[in-house]
Amino acid sequence: MTVKMNRFLQNRLSAKAAGLALGLLPLFVACQAQIPKSEMFKSSTFTPEKSFPKGVEGPAVSAAGTVYAVNFGGPGTIGQVTPEGKASLFVELPAGSIGNGIRFDSKGDMLIADYTKHNILKVNMQTKEITVFAHNANMSQPNDIAIDNKDRLYASDPNWKAGNGRIWRIDTNGSSVLLDSMGTANGIEVSPDNKLLYVNESVQRKVWVYDLSPEGNVSNKRLFHEFADFGMDGMRCDIDGNLYISRHGKGTVAKLSPEGKLVQEITLIGKLASNVAFGGPDGRTMYVTLQDKGNLESFRVDRPGREWAMQKKK
Repeated sequence: MTVKMNRFLQNRLSAKAAGLALGLLPLFVACQAQIPKSEMFKSSTFTPEKSFPKGVEGPAVSAAGTVYAVNFGGPGTIGQVTPEGKASLFVELPAGSIGNGIRFDSKGDMLIADYTKHNILKVNMQTKEITVFAHNANMSQPNDIAIDNKDRLYASDPNWKAGNGRIWRIDTNGSSVLLDSMGTANGIEVSPDNKLLYVNESVQRKVWVYDLSPEGNVSNKRLFHEFADFGMDGMRCDIDGNLYISRHGKGTVAKLSPEGKLVQEITLIGKLASNVAFGGPDGRTMYVTLQDKGNLESFRVDRPGREWAMQKKK
């Protein structure tokens, strides 16, 4: 057996172990109610069409179950949506800032990729105070962000005009480290065991996976999956390491297995899917932002999301 195959099997086993651990904490996740097959993976409207502008992006779900997305009512804002689908304004960002990806850290603070001003913004969810957590003028733009179990961020940094991009690590002190250069880096995600980093190149239609060290460094880049058509945008993992990817232009969300095999594609109502996030009372509701419809859709899935499980462990 080759060293490469050994490494693959070790990563696969560790991902399964991490999925089991996350699936057992809290206990009710393991005892979750069955979802009827007729309701599984069937997308429906969550917020009314045009409740958000065409720039709707970056959904993320708080521990309380509220869904957040950028650009509510106009650029430079963050909208909030109740579990029942009622949308309203949450905060306005500083002048000139426009958000993209959103994540929550272990303290419950909101982190936003501010692509116009090359920042990562932090929002105190109790006071709504907005501060600059990190700034890097060398970035083309922080686009999407992922977070590991040590609150380190990983940011995609596409240069759409040049057709290339980079990925950065942003440490908890706000400093940034260039990890790699590639094609048009877009969606980014960390595996359930925090040992893999996934990044997609939306124009080149490729998904790459790196080994992720305990120190947050990447190595052993290899092709995870390649699509024959349409682009990609945001990505999220479930607790078993399945990777959900929004297919921008195709109007689907692709589900890839931990081995990189296409398991299925969930058909959406809209076509321009920009990003996805897990939420709901059991972590098995997926929310999708649609830029052509200016709204969010949702559908039920079989396993909870990785970040939802991380929030429940706090």
